[in-house]
Amino acid sequence: MKAAVIHEYGDSTVFRQEDIAIPEPGATEVLVRVHYASVNPFDYKVRAGHMKDGMPLKFPAILGTDMIGTVEKAGSSVSKFKKGDLVFGKANFGSNGSYAEYALAKESNIAHAPKNMPEREAAGLPVAAGTAWSVLVEMTGVKKGQKILITGASGGVGIMAIQIAKTLGAYVIGTSSKANLRTLKAMGADEAIDYAEGDFSEKVSDVDILLDTVGGETLSKAYKIVKKGGKLISLTGPTDNAAADKYGIDAKYLSVPSDGKTMEELAKLADSGKLKVIIDRELPLEKISEAHALSESRKAKGKIIIKIQY
Repeated sequence: MKAAVIHEYGDSTVFRQEDIAIPEPGATEVLVRVHYASVNPFDYKVRAGHMKDGMPLKFPAILGTDMIGTVEKAGSSVSKFKKGDLVFGKANFGSNGSYAEYALAKESNIAHAPKNMPEREAAGLPVAAGTAWSVLVEMTGVKKGQKILITGASGGVGIMAIQIAKTLGAYVIGTSSKANLRTLKAMGADEAIDYAEGDFSEKVSDVDILLDTVGGETLSKAYKIVKKGGKLISLTGPTDNAAADKYGIDAKYLSVPSDGKTMEELAKLADSGKLKVIIDRELPLEKISEAHALSESRKAKGKIIIKIQY
């Protein structure tokens, strides 16, 4: 099979297009013939070695988590899926990831694909929408009428978080650049704030839940605008316990991984028309280096989809 392989950490040019053996699924795994994959910021951070202390790669490595495709072979203990099923979810990143014509996935990390969403769009759901679901449903338990602020809301997770929060009945505020304010509103945000027009933390107060996708100075300003007893979730790194105690809030770094059950819920939302995926562009596997460079530039407006085969 064709695969984009890396043999060392480095910039986006470290990918090598290689012909390698198709892997065999273990007892609880499925082999998926990948139709589409997508690129997430997590991918380039691992590729560049930023996470090698906590998540070292074993080279040669095949990156890529998001995928949609058909089951080619199921392991001996797999009961939910059979050959020919259209599935989506998370591939085995780093060992047999989705930047290849065939990928391996644990049965517990995939689900039957949405029926009413184009495959190229569904390929962009697993990590971004799965993360948003984990935060809003599993970690914070959003309730109807609660006020939520999402920083960097025009990113992959932010766009999904707006939509999921609205289905849960929340009042949603998002921050982004001026160019993306319309996108936030189109996705359902009740308020859209241009982060370049003054200090966002002076414009919002008493939010029940704050989801930070930016980090740095933005995260440091976020604690004071969460109401006492509220929750702050960071996607960029550890939170400040002292600041959380000062304002009487619960602050955590995302630690709940999405799985196949989450994918099932996302498929339901997609089929009901409550989830939309914005695609910046679609590129072939041969241009994975270009896709990573674009993702790393943070200039993509929406998901970067990789067409593998069909």
